[in-house]
Amino acid sequence: MLLALPLLTAATKPELVPDVSAREVEIRYSFTGAQLLLFGAVLYPGGRVPNRPADVVVVLRGPDQPILIREKSKVAGIWMNTDQSRFRSAPSFYSVASSRPLRDLVDDRTASIYELGLKNLQLSPGGGALPGHERHFEAGLLELRRGQGLYAENPRGIEVTNGVLYRAAIAIPSSVPVGTYTAETFLIDHGRVLAAATRDVKIGKSGFERYVALVARRHAFVYGIAAILLSLGLGWAAAAAFRRRG
Repeated sequence: MLLALPLLTAATKPELVPDVSAREVEIRYSFTGAQLLLFGAVLYPGGRVPNRPADVVVVLRGPDQPILIREKSKVAGIWMNTDQSRFRSAPSFYSVASSRPLRDLVDDRTASIYELGLKNLQLSPGGGALPGHERHFEAGLLELRRGQGLYAENPRGIEVTNGVLYRAAIAIPSSVPVGTYTAETFLIDHGRVLAAATRDVKIGKSGFERYVALVARRHAFVYGIAAILLSLGLGWAAAAAFRRRG
C-alpha cells in the first residue's frame, strides 16, 4: 500500500498534455517573423472538469546569454557612452501569455520561483554595483528588448475552451536569435502550480543564411577577410556608378 500511495496521489491531480504548432522554425532571407501556436489539453482526474477550472500560463523562453548594456548621455553636446552594466545571464527571448493577469493567479514568491512575468526574470547582474544601479539597468534591458519584440507579456493571451482545451499564439519577430527554445506550460489554481510540462522548439537558420553562419563560426578569419573584400568591392562599385552619372 505504501508503494501504491504515490500512484494514487498522482491520479488525483490534473495533468497537462502540451504541444506546439512547429518543433522547428527556419529562418531564411525572406523571414519576416512568425506566430508559434502553443496548445494542449488539461486532463482532470476521472475526466470531471471542476466548476472553476484551473488557469493556464505558457512561457516561450530562448537560450540564456551574457549581455552588456551601455547607457548614453549628452556630454558637451555629443552623445557618449557614460555608464554600463554587464549581465551574466539573460534570456535571449521571453514571452509569457496567461488566461488571466499573473497578479491574479500567483503571489510574488511563486511568480519569482517559476520566473512568471518580466519583473520576475532572474537576470544575474555582473555584481559589484549598488542595488539601485542594477535595477536601473535591468529596467533598461527590459525596455530595450520589449521594443525589439524579444520580450512580451500578454495577460489574456490564452483561450481556454470548456476548461479543458487551451491555445496561445506567440509572436516570433524577424530578429529572433537562433537556438533551442523551451515552451513551458503551467496549470495554476488558487495560487498553486498544480502541473507543469515543457516542449523544445528549435529556431535556426537554413539555406544560404545557415551556410554563412557556419562559415563565420568555424572560419572566423576567412569570413572577416571576405567581409572586408566585399565592403571594398561594393564601395568601389558605388563610386564608379557615381562617376558615370557625373
